Order: sequence, then C-alpha cells, then structure tokens
Amino acid sequence: MAGKTYFDYPTLFLVIFLICFGMVMIYSTSSYKSMMTYGNSYKWVLKQGLVVLGGAIAIFLISRADYRIIKGHKPAFLCLGIATFSMIAVLLVGAAKKGSVRWISIAGFQIQPSEFCKFLLIIYMANELAINASQHKLKTLGDHAKILVPTIPVIALVTNQNLSTGLVICAMVGIMTFVVSQRTKELIITAVAFMAGIVVYLMTANSYRNERFQIWLHPETHKKGFQTMQALYAIGSGGIFGKGLGQSMQKMGFIPESHNDMIFSIICEELGLFGAVCLILVFAALIWRMLLIAMNADELLGSLLVIGVITHIAMQVFVNIAVVTNTIPPTGIPLPFISYGGSSIFSTMIEMGIVLSVSRRIHLG
Repeated sequence: MAGKTYFDYPTLFLVIFLICFGMVMIYSTSSYKSMMTYGNSYKWVLKQGLVVLGGAIAIFLISRADYRIIKGHKPAFLCLGIATFSMIAVLLVGAAKKGSVRWISIAGFQIQPSEFCKFLLIIYMANELAINASQHKLKTLGDHAKILVPTIPVIALVTNQNLSTGLVICAMVGIMTFVVSQRTKELIITAVAFMAGIVVYLMTANSYRNERFQIWLHPETHKKGFQTMQALYAIGSGGIFGKGLGQSMQKMGFIPESHNDMIFSIICEELGLFGAVCLILVFAALIWRMLLIAMNADELLGSLLVIGVITHIAMQVFVNIAVVTNTIPPTGIPLPFISYGGSSIFSTMIEMGIVLSVSRRIHLG
C-alpha cells in the first residue's frame, strides 16, 4: 500500500511572502511617480495585483493537477513549438517599448513571450532528457545534440531581443543537461568555451554591447552611468537598517523605473543591509526547499522540472543583484517575485505551480 502523499507548504509560504513583499516594495517605489503621472499612487501596484491574482489561480490549479499530464514527446515538442512561434510573432508583430521590440500587444495587454519561453523550454528539456536517460540514450555528444539543437532557434531569437534572458535560458538548458549527462567533462569544457565566447563577443560586439562594459568599468565618468551611480548611492545611503519603508529619496525620479529591474537598490535604501540580507536568505530558503523537492521527486521528470525552475530563479536573483551592485555590466533582468512586470511574475508563478505539483506526488513512507 502506498504511503501518504506530501505537499510542500514551506515552499508555498515562501512564495506567498516574496510576492507580498514585492507588492509592498512596488507600491513604495512607484507611488511617487504614479501620483505625478496618473494623479493616484496605486496605478502600478493595482496592475501588478491583477496579474498576481491570476497567478494565484494558476498556482492553485497547476499544483493540484498531476504534472505527468505534460509527460512525453508530444507535450515536449508542443511546448517547443509554442515557444518558437511566440518568438517569431514578436519579430513580425512585436510592439516597441523603451527602444526594444520584446512585447506583443493583445487586447490592451503587453505580453513578453521570452518570459514564458523559460518554462516552456524547461518542460521540453525535462521530458526529452528524462526519456533519453531512462532509455540509456545519453552516451555520446551526438545524443545530447539531438535534444539541444531544437532549442537553438528559440534561444537565438530570445538572445537577439534580450541577451540577459537568453543567457538565463542557456544556463537552464545547460544545468538540466549536466545533471543527467554521462559526458560531464565534455560538457564542462563546452560550457567554459561558451562563456569565454560570450565574454569576447560582449567586449568586441557592436557599440551598444561594448558600451555596457564601459558603463560598468567607469560609471562615475560615463555619460550613461547615471542609473548605476544612483543605485549605488541608494545602497550606500541605506546603511545597516535603512531609512525606513517608504522613505527613499532615490525613487523620486533619480533612479528611472525604480519599481522594475532596479528595485533591489530601493530595498537597500529603505530597509538597509539587514533587509537586503534577509531577502537574500528568503530566496536561499526557497531554493533549498526546491532542492529537497527535486531530490525526493517520484521520478526523473519531476526532478528535472524542479531543477529547471531552481536554475531560472537562482540565475535571475544573482544577475539582478549583481547588476544593481555594479558587480557585472548593466543589463535588464527582473528580480523574481519582486520587480514589477506582469509577464515575469505570471510565468514564474506558473513555474512554482509545477514545483508544488511535483511536491504533491512525493510519497512518505
């Protein structure tokens, strides 16, 4: 007789905390600009709240469903096809926003398909890796190539529109492959060569990419280093315990779009080093809980799905904080659950629904 099934409530509580904290910080960072622009301080937080409500429904429904309904070659290639089609659609009918064409406008809503490509590729990779690993078909690099090559069009299209998102997807695909591969040395060499190639490309590519390096190296003198310097001022002025929630000065127009990718700098200013460290520890706890789910999943497919989500969230947290603190060259990537952005929060909540669905199939005893 099968033992009792399990549901990871700590993971759910951590997600709820991060989302609620994100809503508070979005209101804090956007209220001033919202009042100046729209005459009320709730414009952006209400829009985010509607998406979060939809995401909560998605988490509830997906977590209660059996994740194995997406098991098999057909669901895998369906997800890959949807991802490819959506990125082609951006090229054909994409809406320009902030100088970039990354969005599709549908019924007044702006959707960023690259955000949804993340979990679509997680589903594709998890299925194909699990199927081939169970059939002992991952012995040669050619075997790996059969799985990886179909993802190249999606990754190339995403990277062309948003390099940082493309790199996050590459990390997801690479780590998921590494976990089940028998060719670890070859994969490590390939990964190192890939990263070296990316660095060379960024340093020698078009002036826009190279300019990012110059901003990173000399933000205090570069004409476009204003945002980076203001973020560093915000972090430094927060001290140990911060100025207090809602008391930021840098959000008063000094940091453009402070409720988006640069929101961590305002967290540091208002809540100080203590608040920033606490937030990082909450993310660490969430990643740890998901690792436990991955290690105890009832089958390889479930483990790989969770590992893909872990990689996505961990990479975005690292890159976002590294950019805000000027540890790496500036690039636009949201802080999961915290930054304003409907496509980002909704797709991440779908991923968490999948993780909780995997946890529900763990058997105790």
